[in-house]
Amino acid sequence: MTEHNWPDSQVFWQDKRVIVTGGAGFLGSFVVDKLRKRGAAEIMVPRSAEYDLTKLDAIQQLLSDTNQAGKPVDMIVHLAARVGGIGANRDNPATFFYDNLVMGTHLLHESYVARVDKFVAIGTVCAYPKFAPIPFREVDLWNGYPEETNAPYGLAKKMMLVQSQTYREQYGFDSIYLLPVNLYGPRDNFDLETSHVIPALIRKCLEAKERGDGFITAWGDGSPTREFLYVVDAAEGILLAAERLNESVPVNLGSAYEISIKDLMETIAQVTGFDGEIRWDVTKPNGQPRRKLDTSRAKELFGFVAKRPFVEGLRETVEWYELANS
Repeated sequence: MTEHNWPDSQVFWQDKRVIVTGGAGFLGSFVVDKLRKRGAAEIMVPRSAEYDLTKLDAIQQLLSDTNQAGKPVDMIVHLAARVGGIGANRDNPATFFYDNLVMGTHLLHESYVARVDKFVAIGTVCAYPKFAPIPFREVDLWNGYPEETNAPYGLAKKMMLVQSQTYREQYGFDSIYLLPVNLYGPRDNFDLETSHVIPALIRKCLEAKERGDGFITAWGDGSPTREFLYVVDAAEGILLAAERLNESVPVNLGSAYEISIKDLMETIAQVTGFDGEIRWDVTKPNGQPRRKLDTSRAKELFGFVAKRPFVEGLRETVEWYELANS
């Protein structure tokens, strides 16, 4: 059994000043919560109204404003992203490509220039090739083109991996790159136009139940599979990597639990209490055929294993949404 000399979390963060971009968002809010519990010295969450991270001068201003007596922040956790479901990606491919590319590229470069100690780059499972062997292993990341509807977003985020590796090689800059699978949980985005599959289906089921509808319509044919990671687990994985990982290798963050969209739909209907018919609109895209990660590298390199059982996480998500809209 491998012996690890990993730092104590409380000790590691006690003197750290951290910027969390996207810290007011879904995943970011849980990362900020966990940083507070770990006793981080200072946590800064830039808001887009004040710092538009798609603009270089705004990034430079942020780093200047958070410089304390000539010392930059210790770490940047870059979670800010332009994100959305299949429909949003399909309708706005250029926006998703440009905004995510320039945010990542400028922020990592300016962090290096400002002498920030460490940069945590959050990629996406959408970076994987459409027909990557299952389970997705990090070594297969470059063996094909991503699924078309998500490709502009996935490729833009993937460039941070290249940047992380080249800046480490040429400048010795410490940055890491993580690939979270689809997330779900409390505080998610439930807007039907821009949300991902779980919040969209939860909302559809609850609203159909409330109206007394006899059926709901879901996209595609239900055959694709997905892996989902509970957002609290994802936040823990990110911080364990921030504490323990110091190399620019891509690392998957997932639960290793694969479920078909059909089974997902039936499970959500059960959890929400919707007992009507589920109709499949096969004119709508399925997205990537299968999605399941090999999560062994995260366990080996920084000891991360997801803990929340899927149905339990779904129940907590439904309860949060019902409470938030009561």
